[in-house]
Amino acid sequence: MEEIRFVHLSEVNQQQIIDLMNNEMVGKQLPLLANGFSAVNCRAFLNAKKQLWDQHGYGPWAFLIKDEFAGWGGLQKENGDADFALVLHPRFWGWGRRIFNQIKDQAFNQMQLDSITILLPPSRPNSKAITRFGFVEEGQLTIDDETFVKFRLSKA
Repeated sequence: MEEIRFVHLSEVNQQQIIDLMNNEMVGKQLPLLANGFSAVNCRAFLNAKKQLWDQHGYGPWAFLIKDEFAGWGGLQKENGDADFALVLHPRFWGWGRRIFNQIKDQAFNQMQLDSITILLPPSRPNSKAITRFGFVEEGQLTIDDETFVKFRLSKA
């Protein structure tokens, strides 16, 4: 059994996604979820993520760690870039680097991308930690009235 498996979000029980997105510790990391995440939000979320796959041939995955739903993320098209997202249940926060390394390998070796981006809220206490992975800060942008800092990791 592989420790980490990537499966389509549609393969995960929707209630598990709702519970993850409404987890108080997760919510502190996701300013766009200030109003909670309902079953209606979940269906819209799943539809939007499926559309990314349909339109671009890639999108976010659900992550199973030792066959338990741990979170979701991966690459998704955002403002012309392949943007990396990672939302993990707090029980699995120590797994982020391993998941990121697999996504980075997909991006640069399988998909042959030149770079990937990541958007983090400035309030994120350890947002500068990603510079250790090679990401370089590019500036700020606003999405739905929330400010994010954009970082880029280049293949070279």
